[in-house]
Amino acid sequence: MKISKEDFESMKGKYDKEVKKGKPAKDKKGKDKTDQTNWIFFDRETLEGLLAKADQDPKKGGIQFYFTEYTEETAKKVYPNEANDYTGQMTLVMRAANLQEDKLNIISSTEDGYVGGGMECPYRCESGPTSN
Repeated sequence: MKISKEDFESMKGKYDKEVKKGKPAKDKKGKDKTDQTNWIFFDRETLEGLLAKADQDPKKGGIQFYFTEYTEETAKKVYPNEANDYTGQMTLVMRAANLQEDKLNIISSTEDGYVGGGMECPYRCESGPTSN
């Protein structure tokens, strides 16, 4: 799902104040999150959609991933029925980018370029590893 630049900045800000500094993430009530993200799944359609915006050279075009946390507001947008659970949960937000001369060149259409809202564990976890 698309993430607005404003929402991205608030999610990144929450992460920067808490987890990036080595502190626990905080839930809606300001309590420490005790069961953080194990993994995040994004479907092929989402990933290929971002890659289609990047340079077609496989050594240049790619996806930039950001560690973030759901704020109360963004959790309500992404998971309206489970916003309380997801507030403070670590997540990834990503956007298309190109690598030129060992520096990232962000693609100019970034206003609509942020994507997040993948399937996350917790709260959608499989019972154990599979061999498929």
